Amino acid sequence: MKITVLSGGTGTPKLLQGLKEIVNPEDLSIIVNTVENNYFSGVYISGDIDVVMYTLIDVIDEEFWYGIKGDTYLTNNTLEKLGCPEKLRIGDKDRAIMIQKTKLLKEGYKLSEIVDLQRKKLGIKSKIMPMSDVDSDIYIDTDIGKLDFHDFLIDKQCSPHVNNVVYSIVPPAPDVISTIKNSDMIIIGPSNPITSIMPIVSIDGVKDALKDKYVVAVSPMVGDGAVSGPAGKFMNALGYEASCIGVAKLYSDFVDKLIIDYQDKNLEDEVKKIIGDVGTCDTMMNSLNIKKNLAEKVLDSYKI
Repeated sequence: MKITVLSGGTGTPKLLQGLKEIVNPEDLSIIVNTVENNYFSGVYISGDIDVVMYTLIDVIDEEFWYGIKGDTYLTNNTLEKLGCPEKLRIGDKDRAIMIQKTKLLKEGYKLSEIVDLQRKKLGIKSKIMPMSDVDSDIYIDTDIGKLDFHDFLIDKQCSPHVNNVVYSIVPPAPDVISTIKNSDMIIIGPSNPITSIMPIVSIDGVKDALKDKYVVAVSPMVGDGAVSGPAGKFMNALGYEASCIGVAKLYSDFVDKLIIDYQDKNLEDEVKKIIGDVGTCDTMMNSLNIKKNLAEKVLDSYKI
């Protein structure tokens, strides 16, 4: 069975840890959000893509869900001593991946070509592709003005009130639409719905392709908020409640089934009124066994 996953950079890679234990890696394709890609310290950073790559080769730093576990920080520490601190703390091995991307982009390669080259060099059999070869412009409209995404996330620690989230719509990378169309099942992982999943869905042709496929989504919302990050604030800013009900309403046009956490079982009937099919599972993914159980729950949906 051919499976395509839509992914951001934290929740969905946890689900991938479970999926890759029970699925033939060659049958798995991952389309990854790129709306947050940008240049920092002179290198091109595609954080979500790298997190997915590192997850699939079991080197992701699970403490931060960013970078490579056990990495050194000689360059980062030296820059700080020189009075040139980095906005993002980049490890040395992680930086090497970024340097290659930067170099090849300057040589005229497309991001999708670079990611395919890197995943093959790293021994990854699953297909990984950026949602687009064109970078998006994104800003967060807050009560203190318009902020760059990373300024909001890092400098302001997500503290300002959010009025709106605005990003540019970009064209799909070459294989995005065909990969969806050639899949038996689409999984939308528990990543930030507003800044990780909807930028992919908003790409021309993606939503139409999803409507012709069986799509299962895992809610990143448990109880009255997001499992991690500013997703709840972003949901509220766009008029959706920060709950599995809000996720169901946001995804209702293109999702056939929504998996929600056991803690939200009391909302099961309400979700069914919006999407039609709902499953409950432990979505917190605090162990590999729980991740595998969630992956099996998602895959079992296709057999119904």
